[in-house]
Amino acid sequence: MAKRITVRTIREMKNAGEKITSLTAYDASFARVIDEQEIDVILVGDSLGMVIQGHDSTVPVSVDDIIYHCKAVAPQCKRALLMADLPFMSYTNPNQAITNAARLMQEGQAHIVKLEGGEAQLDTVRHMTRHGVPVCAHIGLTPQTVHKLGGYRVQGREDDVAKQMLSDALALQDAGADAVVLECVPVDLAKQLTEELEIPTIGIGAGRDCDGQVLVLQDMIGISSLAPKFSANYLVDGRSIAEAIAAFATEVREGSFPTDQQCFF
Repeated sequence: MAKRITVRTIREMKNAGEKITSLTAYDASFARVIDEQEIDVILVGDSLGMVIQGHDSTVPVSVDDIIYHCKAVAPQCKRALLMADLPFMSYTNPNQAITNAARLMQEGQAHIVKLEGGEAQLDTVRHMTRHGVPVCAHIGLTPQTVHKLGGYRVQGREDDVAKQMLSDALALQDAGADAVVLECVPVDLAKQLTEELEIPTIGIGAGRDCDGQVLVLQDMIGISSLAPKFSANYLVDGRSIAEAIAAFATEVREGSFPTDQQCFF
């Protein structure tokens, strides 16, 4: 059996220059196939609100929803690190965050939890990591705040926003975050963040210089109603789903995904 991926493993992969692969899964069948193709991180994301529940944002997703899907996915994670999202309004203060993180880990069997936001989340990240909860931060485009942002927009093109994002990332690392997702970030900024941080960066629409890449499974097999620019359809040329996942993993590890077509400048 392949060695299980842990938060320490992905840090070691960054240090060794090995790319980290990640895909979402929300059920046992897809989770099994993803794990068998040796994807490093499986994310039970609040993106399920859009691709599974049919909403137009992630905002309606609840903690119970995430736990339900984690319970389906967790038994299939023989190798992969299982990451679970803390959904909208489930971490408004450190105590609420740690209570819900404990549920994701105890009931959902997640190995690490992910939350969105920068400076405002520092106390929460410190509180959780002091109590042994592995945390992945998420900056750039934060889908839970899409209504505040005014839509799904690239973040960090303006100098002041880019400086704040760098400051946020370093502060989250100092607070104990084990990794950070960079979403819809210009390639030069993502490269700078990756070089300056000691923790791994996992990009989605953030260029090929990130330490890893994550996609929503339904986007990368071409069944989403509106796939974003930063994705690609791997279920082409007669591939099976397993072959599509393997192709994604190979391209990430070789550095050929994402292409310029999937990046923001």
